[in-house]
Amino acid sequence: MAGGDLAGDKTAAADLGAWLVFEDESGQGLRPPKGRTWGRRGRTPVVRVTAANSPRLSLAALVAVKPGRRPRLIYRTLSRGRRGSRTGGGRKGFTEADYAALLDAAHSQLGGPIVLVWDNLNTHVSAAMAELIAARPWLTVFRLPPYAHELNPVEPVWAHLKRSLANLTKHTIGELTALVKTRLKRMQYRPGLLAGFLASTGLEFGPFL
Repeated sequence: MAGGDLAGDKTAAADLGAWLVFEDESGQGLRPPKGRTWGRRGRTPVVRVTAANSPRLSLAALVAVKPGRRPRLIYRTLSRGRRGSRTGGGRKGFTEADYAALLDAAHSQLGGPIVLVWDNLNTHVSAAMAELIAARPWLTVFRLPPYAHELNPVEPVWAHLKRSLANLTKHTIGELTALVKTRLKRMQYRPGLLAGFLASTGLEFGPFL
């Protein structure tokens, strides 16, 4: 695994005929993001929410780009219990095996090698993750520089998602999961929106179809 030279990442992807894929994680609880809304004069709208220690939904997403192909969004969800553990017990958040499964699914859907760019999250740089990466000859991994979230096009995916969830109350993790999947699926069918997320990084990419 290498450091965060994004120009090198793009060159590697071009040389390999690979998809350049960015990854990031986020989360959402049953308390919806706050947003401006309309209300009757003198009556402030009230959104009733579930307790703060309610279960959370963990999210991981990939934005994939390749010159001459439309951008792609691939995502996975994971429910977490009240104490931060995965529903049914186990480790908090996405594990190395979860990331490997996401990357395997992306490889199958994209139909080619992947040059992955992600941050220095502990799980990303663990020995277990290094073994999983080494076992996948179609996968090359680079790391973003520290504090360089603005270079990751998945960040605006989360911002767009959170805006779409503003003030929308769900009372169970199942309802929230269904809503989040609906919102992300809509983004999957809007390549122009994904291209805008890529452009927001200031990085230069080849033309899209």
